[in-house]
Amino acid sequence: MKESHQQHATLRINVSEEATLMELLGFMYSGRLSPTSPALLVDVLIAADKFEVASCVRHCIKSLRSLPMTTESALLYLDLPSRVPMASAVQPLTDAAKAYLSDKYRDITRSQDELMSLPLAGIEAILSSDGLRVASEDALFVFVLNWAHARYPAMEERRRILETHLIHHIRFPYVSHHRLKTLLCAEPKHKRFPERAYRYRRVKVVRFDRPHPQCIVYFDLRREECAELFPSGRISSQRFQLGGQGFFLSAHCYWDQQGSFHSFGLSVGTTKDSTSDGSTINYEFAARSGPSGDFLSRCRGSFTSTPGTTKGCRNLLGLPWTSFISDDIIFFIDDALHLRVELTIRQPSPPQ
Repeated sequence: MKESHQQHATLRINVSEEATLMELLGFMYSGRLSPTSPALLVDVLIAADKFEVASCVRHCIKSLRSLPMTTESALLYLDLPSRVPMASAVQPLTDAAKAYLSDKYRDITRSQDELMSLPLAGIEAILSSDGLRVASEDALFVFVLNWAHARYPAMEERRRILETHLIHHIRFPYVSHHRLKTLLCAEPKHKRFPERAYRYRRVKVVRFDRPHPQCIVYFDLRREECAELFPSGRISSQRFQLGGQGFFLSAHCYWDQQGSFHSFGLSVGTTKDSTSDGSTINYEFAARSGPSGDFLSRCRGSFTSTPGTTKGCRNLLGLPWTSFISDDIIFFIDDALHLRVELTIRQPSPPQ
């Protein structure tokens, strides 16, 4: 430094830094520090880092690690990386602070009142732990939303904090379907979006891995959508996955030349990029009917898995089109046709 060649050096500091700078100068000549509280030691540490007194930085870290950990000191240590460029040097302190907070507030249910007063850094440290004890991921999700609402009343700031700091700590595969549905539907009244005219209709899929890859797919169509299929239209579903293969459903209006009538058909297909492993795909189609509203099986079959294969039933409901689309048909419940498809993948038996 150029000051090393000068007899007199001038340092410009803030008034708040005077006490810590004097402690730092004292350490440079004596090797000792008088402060023993975490807050004062942290202030000296920051000053030592600013003026590049590495020996004092190490001394402060050693002294801090020897002190009993408290919630207040843990929060101080978590804030160090943003105040000290030498982040790697203070990493042991921040790691110890995270471990302390995670252990102290392991039981979220019992500690909610205290947790509501913690700042963002503390909440992040706790949420990152794998050892949390919570009633369910739903309960943890609700707590995070309540904490964010209490700490950040302004909606835009709250949304930013949730998106950039907190949401990725929620383990959504363990959040219940009911909670996810509530979240997706919880929109302000002025933002209730109508459904667009999507080319591919969405489906609801329930998957099982054992004893065989299997799924149940729910495919709902409105009466007006079915009416628009006549005389040769088709509605395809979104793609869905099962056992590493891609599938889709297709509803269509079929013309039976022999019987000289149109009918409602349903098929299941494999996407062109699916694998061809010789497995057998078993399928069963069902439709909900009134007055009971139960799903009744209408068609079943199987086919060998090959890319681009489509199989199904040309007259799923056993009715000509005019009867199918009539107002009194039992398959339309509240003007919606509810279809269910069960798929099971059975791998080929190994050779004997």
